[in-house]
Amino acid sequence: MDLQLKGKTALVLASSSGLGKAIAHELADEGANVMLTSRSENKLKAAKEEIEKTAKGSVSYTLLDQTEYESIAKAVKRTRETFGPISILINNSGGPTAGKFESFKDEDWQQAFELTLLSYVRVIRMVLPDLKENNGRILNNTSTSTKEPIDGLTLSNVFRTGILGLSKTLAQELAADNILVNTIGPGRIQTERVEELDQITANNKGQTSEEIKDANLSTIPMGRYGEPEEFAKVATFLVSGANTYMTGQNILVDGGKIKAI
Repeated sequence: MDLQLKGKTALVLASSSGLGKAIAHELADEGANVMLTSRSENKLKAAKEEIEKTAKGSVSYTLLDQTEYESIAKAVKRTRETFGPISILINNSGGPTAGKFESFKDEDWQQAFELTLLSYVRVIRMVLPDLKENNGRILNNTSTSTKEPIDGLTLSNVFRTGILGLSKTLAQELAADNILVNTIGPGRIQTERVEELDQITANNKGQTSEEIKDANLSTIPMGRYGEPEEFAKVATFLVSGANTYMTGQNILVDGGKIKAI
C-alpha cells in the first residue's frame, strides 16, 4: 500500500522518546520530512541519529516546551522554515502527574491543562492555515482512559477525554477543508512512561513492578504489552494519504484490553 507520505511535512510533538519517537520514526521511514520536538536537546539529537539510519525522508529537531505559547510558535515557525508548509500534525504530550482527586491543588490542575489539552489547542490553531492548503491530517494522541478511566490517573482521565471532545468537534468543522482529525489511544505499550506508572502502582500497593505487570497482562487478551512500533504503524496510516474517509474516530491500540463498545 502506498501511504503517499513522501515529501510531506510532519510536526511530531514530544518525539524524542516513547510513542512520539516511534511515530516520527515510522513517518520518516515512509518518506515524510519530520520535525522532532522535546525539551531535551540531548534526547532529540539521539532520536534524530537513530531515525536517520533508516529514514527515506529528512529529519530535523527543535526544542519545545509545550506549556509555553512562544515556544510552540517558534517550533511551528522552524518547521515551516526547514521543510515548508505542514501537512501532518501529531499532537502528543507526556502524561500529567499520577494521583487521586484529593491529592491535587489548583496549580496541579492548571499545569495538567496547559500540558495535556491547551498545548494541543494552541498548535492546531497555529498550523491550521497550512493544513487547509494541504488537505492536512491531525492525529491527537490520548489514552484508553477516553473509554475507561484509569485508577490513579485523575488528571489524565479528565484532560484526555477533553481532547476527544476537541477532536470530534474539529472533525466536523474541518471536514469541508478536507482535513481529517482522529484520536489514537495507547493501551499498555512498552515505554518508559508505562514502566513508570507500573512502578508507582507497585509502590502504592507494596508490590513489585513485576507483580503489577503480571496483573496487567492478565487483563489483556493478547497477553502482552504492545510495542511502540505497532502503535506507530496505526498512527501513520491515520495521517497518510491512504486514509481518505476516516475522521472523528477514536482508535485504541490496546491488545483488546478495553471491553467497552
